[in-house]
Amino acid sequence: MKKPATRSAKFASFALLLSLALVLWFAVAAFGPKFGVIHWQTGLMTMTFTWGLYLIGLTAQIAAIALVWTLLKAPRSGWFKAVIALAIPAVFFALLASTKATGERVPPIYDITTNTANPPAYSEETLALRSSIEANPLIDFQTPLGEMERWQGERFAKVEDQTAAELIAAGYPELNTVLLPVSPDVSAQRVADAMTAAGFTNVRSANGRVEGVAETFLYGFKDDVVARITPVEGGSEVDFRSTSRVGLSDLGANAKRIGKLIEAIEG
Repeated sequence: MKKPATRSAKFASFALLLSLALVLWFAVAAFGPKFGVIHWQTGLMTMTFTWGLYLIGLTAQIAAIALVWTLLKAPRSGWFKAVIALAIPAVFFALLASTKATGERVPPIYDITTNTANPPAYSEETLALRSSIEANPLIDFQTPLGEMERWQGERFAKVEDQTAAELIAAGYPELNTVLLPVSPDVSAQRVADAMTAAGFTNVRSANGRVEGVAETFLYGFKDDVVARITPVEGGSEVDFRSTSRVGLSDLGANAKRIGKLIEAIEG
């Protein structure tokens, strides 16, 4: 006859169920905004970085108690469940800590371009859409951040005297205008193909400009992306701009996206 589970083993099972519930919590936080179930601020700010941290701490404490109890109390059954229960919040904590570190490392801006002196312009259609949904205003790359409303306060004291152009040059020196030895039409097609392959939606090309909408896997953030193709001797120049619709810092996502597009069209 199978022996009944000990109290320590039952507690370990409870800790594991609590950790699995934590997985469900973060799944709702990350994918709820993507599918329109909850607002992105609820998912990211409230569920992830506010209540999420408290739940991680609570779950980790319960799992740690379960692990110690199962190891010290004979017959030491249930310890493996307790280990898994402790590993889950540890992974989430590491992910959030990594995200926070990234946010502190990259420029605290949401608008990135390869040409800050003469950035590509979005079409009237895109500008109208951004205005209708009250998306982030486009950044003036030559104005110190401290002179713009969104970068006021002690939080941005270290960058208030710097322009977005300076931050981009220092943070993303690899992002530069691309020279392609092909005609503007071929360049535009390469850009459109690269956007489509990357999963962009509403990809369209007209008058030396290619636009598309990128959506992040987590939280479903939508960013507008534009490429300007300029004919030059021997080929064409391509400049990119990627701008988040919401959020103050893009955590480096726009620069990474532009970098991937450059690799695709150069390849």
